[in-house]
Amino acid sequence: MAKPFSAAPRKKSRRLLPSLFFGFLLIAGGLSFWVYANLTTPLAHNAAEKIITLEPGLGTRGILVRLSSEGILSNRFPLLAYLALKREGRPLQAGDYKFESPITPLQVLDKLQRGQVVMEQLTIPEGLNVFEVAEILEERESGQTSTGLSPEAALRQTELISDLDPKATNLEGYLFPDTYTFTRRTTDAQLVGLMVKHFHEVFTPEMRAQATKLGLTVRQAVTLASVIEKEAKVDEDRPLISSVIHNRLKKGMRLECDPTFMYGAMVDKTWDGNVNNPAHRRSTSPYNTYFVTGLPPGPIASPGRKSLQAALYPATTEYLFFVLGEGGKHRFSRTQAEHETAVAEYRRLVAQGKIGK
Repeated sequence: MAKPFSAAPRKKSRRLLPSLFFGFLLIAGGLSFWVYANLTTPLAHNAAEKIITLEPGLGTRGILVRLSSEGILSNRFPLLAYLALKREGRPLQAGDYKFESPITPLQVLDKLQRGQVVMEQLTIPEGLNVFEVAEILEERESGQTSTGLSPEAALRQTELISDLDPKATNLEGYLFPDTYTFTRRTTDAQLVGLMVKHFHEVFTPEMRAQATKLGLTVRQAVTLASVIEKEAKVDEDRPLISSVIHNRLKKGMRLECDPTFMYGAMVDKTWDGNVNNPAHRRSTSPYNTYFVTGLPPGPIASPGRKSLQAALYPATTEYLFFVLGEGGKHRFSRTQAEHETAVAEYRRLVAQGKIGK
């Protein structure tokens, strides 16, 4: 006789399903807690001062592998899991990074998604010339080779100023002095482009119109401003120095400004650093305003905003001479006799060590 069918196994399986589901929840919860704890726990590492370069095309997985190998991530899988769930997240950006220590994986991710790469700063003071700017660019640890342009070649990108100065042979005068912030991947050519772009922003259409009103080309206005920049020691002297230059130009007098023969010697590669070397003052360089009448053929330095303004808006004076006085200020004179008295005072101050030669 057949035994009746038993329902016991079915009841047992029904009891097992909640247990399995509960076990799954425990595992999932535990895994979620582990991922969360890993993502939010700061990790101390030894690469805080190191620049980590993440090349383009490395991909998310490759980036996380690289950061794990540097000790910045203890485990890449929690971030991979997080990114897989958060599909709308921003992509990770390549570049040069520094990661502070300690740092959480979520902070690492935020830095990568924002592209908070290492930035550099470079300051170009007023009055530097292209030779000095080239030396500064040469000292950079990055940015020199990716375009194949040397600093000297980068400073000859005259197409950047063709609208302002079609006769330019280099960018002298148009590298606006300021502090520039950029990435390590910014090339010398691109950095020079930033300087020229800033000049375009500062030298407004109104300034161009004022130059035309004065009968000056942009090149002549910038040249005049560069001479003012090299001569002035204090801001209040700039419009006065400008008035002397404008007055002498109107009278057909030579400007006789020392910075011009100094620059000419640099161009001719004869500059020995001695402003009192008579050979420099007697040189036949077109930049030597003791030799030629009128402005030099081009700028001799990078003028700042105040010198550009002074060149275009000179003070109204009858001054024809100036010489350095005490405290960095200049003494201005109308006549040769007044000037000779001021020069005698200058020499006395130099002898006393109150001002430099």
